[in-house]
Amino acid sequence: MNPAPTSWPGADGAPISCREKLKMLAENHEEARQALQDVFEDAVLMGVDEAAMRRILAELVDGLVSPKRKP
Repeated sequence: MNPAPTSWPGADGAPISCREKLKMLAENHEEARQALQDVFEDAVLMGVDEAAMRRILAELVDGLVSPKRKP
């Protein structure tokens, strides 16, 4: 199990210090970890190669679009 990071770097390089933001980031991390775990387990149990599924999930993360990106 991968716990949430203890420090979240801000866009300016300084760590995020707002408690509410840190709480939300930790909750989001746990939700994402559990969702990815469930997807990974389902795929492997349906016969998908574990290494291939890890690559597929990594590609999914690499393809995420930043909300700051201009269309």
